[in-house]
Amino acid sequence: MSLYDIPLRTLTGEPASLADYRGKALLVVNVASKCGLTPQYTGLEQLQQRFADRGFSVLGFPSNQFAGQEPGTAEEIATFCSATYGVSFPLFEKTDVNGEQRHPLYAELSGTADAEGAAGDVQWNFEKFLIDPSGAVAGRFRPRTEPEAAELVAAIEATLPA
Repeated sequence: MSLYDIPLRTLTGEPASLADYRGKALLVVNVASKCGLTPQYTGLEQLQQRFADRGFSVLGFPSNQFAGQEPGTAEEIATFCSATYGVSFPLFEKTDVNGEQRHPLYAELSGTADAEGAAGDVQWNFEKFLIDPSGAVAGRFRPRTEPEAAELVAAIEATLPA
C-alpha cells in the first residue's frame, strides 16, 4: 500500500489523504500541546514558511499517547496551535502512533529507520518523518531533533521537488 492510499481525517473531521499533497516534500510530525517539546511548533512553522513555496508542507498529527500531553478536543487543539504558535500548516485528527490502535499511516512510517538504524515505535511527541515528492519515506528524525537542526533542514532541501 502506498502512503498516498491511507485514509486520513483533518482536524475538522474532513476526509483527506497524503495524495492531497502528491508531488510535495512532507514532514509528518506527531504533535502535542502540553509537552516539554511543544515549543518545536515555532520551528515547524518556520519550516512551513521557509519552504512552502518550494513544494513542502509540515503535516501535524496530534497524539495523546505520551503522558496524556494532548488532551484537548479538535477545536481546543486548533485554537491553541493558531493562537500560541501561529500554525498555518495542516493538522489532522488525533492519532495513535503506537500500539494496537496505531493508525495505518504510522504503521507504515514506524518501519523506517532513523540515522542510527533504529526503526520501530515512535519514541515521544514531535518525532518527524520526511516524505519525498514520490511518497517514499526519505528520513526519520527523533523527537529531540529540533526543526531547525542542520541535518533536518539539509534533508528537507535535498527532498524538495525539482
